[in-house]
Amino acid sequence: MKLEEEIKQKKFRNEYHKLAVNIIYTHGWLLNHQSAFLKKHGLTGAQFNILRILRGQHPDPASINLLKERMLDKMSDASRLVERLLQKGLADRKICPEDRRRVEVAITEKGLNLLKEIDSHDVEADKIFEKLSTEEAKLLNELLDKLRG
Repeated sequence: MKLEEEIKQKKFRNEYHKLAVNIIYTHGWLLNHQSAFLKKHGLTGAQFNILRILRGQHPDPASINLLKERMLDKMSDASRLVERLLQKGLADRKICPEDRRRVEVAITEKGLNLLKEIDSHDVEADKIFEKLSTEEAKLLNELLDKLRG
């Protein structure tokens, strides 16, 4: 559906203004789909992001600073998210022996198993993009990279 129909707005200052609104609107649309899917697994999008970072580091632990650097949403509170994952048994925290002020976080077997379960639904998750060809998705990725570059 066209952006104008979705948000009931006919005029934009120019195409760049429309693009900004479209990206913001589409971001929210994607987050809503992702949130509904992850809710079935008891996770938020930010918790899922932390778990994926931890899996990428596995078997090595990650510092809170490393998590902050790699997170998609830089405004999220990594320490609070880690605390929630600890409560769920999806991550484990250790004090660094060399620097007692530094906390290291690692994913648990339970966390790895949960991500494996979520990964089994990748084909279903990708269906949200089925209106785009692979070539169109590649072009859109290149254009978004260019925009940020």
